[in-house]
Amino acid sequence: MHGVDRAAHAPHPFPSEQAEPAGGPFPRLLPGLLLVGGAIGLLASFVLTIEKIALLKDAAYVPSCSINPVLSCGSIMRTPQAEVFGFPNPLLGIAGFAVVAAGGAALLAGAWPARWFWLGLQAGVIAGAVFVHWLIVESLYEIGALCPYCMVVWAVTIPLFWYVTLHNLRQGHLPVPAGVRRAAATVIGYHSVPLTVWFLAVIALIGVRFWSYWSTLI
Repeated sequence: MHGVDRAAHAPHPFPSEQAEPAGGPFPRLLPGLLLVGGAIGLLASFVLTIEKIALLKDAAYVPSCSINPVLSCGSIMRTPQAEVFGFPNPLLGIAGFAVVAAGGAALLAGAWPARWFWLGLQAGVIAGAVFVHWLIVESLYEIGALCPYCMVVWAVTIPLFWYVTLHNLRQGHLPVPAGVRRAAATVIGYHSVPLTVWFLAVIALIGVRFWSYWSTLI
């Protein structure tokens, strides 16, 4: 009985997790999103790296994701945008998504990291989101082609950024006014709506930019 009493009065080891309402998307959604999103991004980045190596070995190699004039990884892999920092961009994805997936696995195992972890993760998803949107603009309006594997990376980076940011705002990890945290708590109730609009906007841009080609397939 004494052991039960001590357990009942012991402080909860994860106070931020305790603060989440039972019906909210956190912390149930976030760990799984980090693990699955990180794993998908890691796989896409790994495949892109393999394709890039094959292209470096043989300039005539046609990547598996070069399907038609629009969906053409080969066209993108040969551009300077594919090596922004002097090495293939997918190497950044391998490193970054591996960390994200490992963090999600740790959370699912019961860990609840300190604030520095969330701040580091926030910095990572911000950098990833900015880089991805720059690549979207470059792909659409400079290169004029799309990479299917790259689009997989886009598709996981955007929700990772969105949900990590909402979580950090609500939990007070980010130094923002209380009003911003309250607004984030309100948005969480409709968290899928802005994300859906975000994806639809990207799809619309792709549709408009390459409509001259898409229309020939109808």
